[in-house]
Amino acid sequence: MKIFDLKENNTNLKTELIAGITTFMTMAYILAVNPNLLSATGMDAGALFTATALASIIGCLCMAFMANYPFALAPGMGLNAFFAFTVVIGMGVSFEVALAAVFVEGILFMVMSLFNIRESIFRAIPTNLKHAVGAGIGFFIAFIGFQNSNLVIADGATKVSIFSFDKYRALFPGEAYGFNNVGITILLTIVGIIFISVLMTKKIKGAMLLGILATYIIGILCQLIGLYKPYIPNTAGNPAFYSLIPDFSNGFGIPSIEPILFKLDFSMLLSGEFFAIVFAFLFVDLFDTIGTLIGVSSKANMLDEEGNLPRIKGALMADAVATTVGACLGTSTTTTYVESASGVAEGGRTGLTSIFVAILFGLALFLSPIFLAIPSFATAPALILVGFYMMGSITKIDLIDPAEGIPAFLAIAAMTFTYSISEGIVFGVVSYVIINDLVGNRQKLSYLLRIIALLFVEKYITGDLFSYVAIITIALAVGIHLYMKKRQVKFNNMDQLHTDKKNANDKLSK
Repeated sequence: MKIFDLKENNTNLKTELIAGITTFMTMAYILAVNPNLLSATGMDAGALFTATALASIIGCLCMAFMANYPFALAPGMGLNAFFAFTVVIGMGVSFEVALAAVFVEGILFMVMSLFNIRESIFRAIPTNLKHAVGAGIGFFIAFIGFQNSNLVIADGATKVSIFSFDKYRALFPGEAYGFNNVGITILLTIVGIIFISVLMTKKIKGAMLLGILATYIIGILCQLIGLYKPYIPNTAGNPAFYSLIPDFSNGFGIPSIEPILFKLDFSMLLSGEFFAIVFAFLFVDLFDTIGTLIGVSSKANMLDEEGNLPRIKGALMADAVATTVGACLGTSTTTTYVESASGVAEGGRTGLTSIFVAILFGLALFLSPIFLAIPSFATAPALILVGFYMMGSITKIDLIDPAEGIPAFLAIAAMTFTYSISEGIVFGVVSYVIINDLVGNRQKLSYLLRIIALLFVEKYITGDLFSYVAIITIALAVGIHLYMKKRQVKFNNMDQLHTDKKNANDKLSK
């Protein structure tokens, strides 16, 4: 175990094993949620399960060997929702094009990590907007959970409303929806929300996974006693309520990944729409990853005296590699999980914790019949309460200063009400630059932030030309960044030279 420096990190094999099991328990819900969400795009659920597990395994192994940190990776919540509901369903883009965008994002992340550009962009975005993005994604995910459970449904007058049988039947005329299909599932969702909330309040490890499994098991019991009855709609595309009993007809075999493996479509590569998708993935993943790394490592006292994380380049590179490989496998952006904090709290301090998480994801591959039978009403409570987790960052937003609070509010509101994470980011960044420019707070606005805002404005003004303008603008931005960095190093060296010369003269005079 010398490669992980267990003694130097004040840990041992047993502690790392317990930490790995704890982390896996708190994030294993992704094996049920990710196929459930992404299959809405038409992707094969079985293949998605396998891709999710494999991407998680590769991500954890990369983190272990490239950075030696106890951080686990898997397809990210929020990013998978953006992939499915904003990009594929909202923009009408095929999942193959969306996977290509994720792949390009991963490649860009590798380049940005090598040249430290990733950290520069992170520093350029105002702290309040970073918190707003996290909170906005929380509301967005919670809304998806409410929709998936049918707790809220479409309404012609108010756009959305609370569920009622009359309104639901009016949406799907000719269907026999009633208590024994849609009705009982809504009650089970409410039970799941309460169950997970109690576990979270009592600080029970793996609350999300336990809540999903408990809700699912209760659902099976309801089917066995006749309270829940599977229902296949008369019209294709209308909501279906399938049997909750796992299908073990193929044993415990691993579902084929072939339907989504290497299904990347680069036909839109030079379009403005494609670049906008890539940038949105890039932006959200950027703050999600660095924020998680800093947050979890600070709790584990892994930060140095200046508040920086040693070997952060290796951690960021592991994230980038996992995203690129994950896209090839057929899943949305792979990122570092904040649930890693649970394993750190159990004493995990090295990459060995990540190794154990990878092993457990490997074992989970053989339990696909169970995970694939878990319905949306069982995963919806987890989505809603993941929203609660992410909403916590709203308390860190400075709402006293309108120049800070208003852009943050606009980002959160736009993200939720436009049903788009990327639009929320655009509203936040552009409004922040304009408002602070007009009130004279120009010292808050770095050249990099202004360029990002300009790119967003160009997205709406120039259409397809956006990609070419953006490429030129980004090339200039990177050039300016590297030039300024070189000048700063030069000035620092000159200052050090003057200091050394002064010290030498002082010694001679003495």
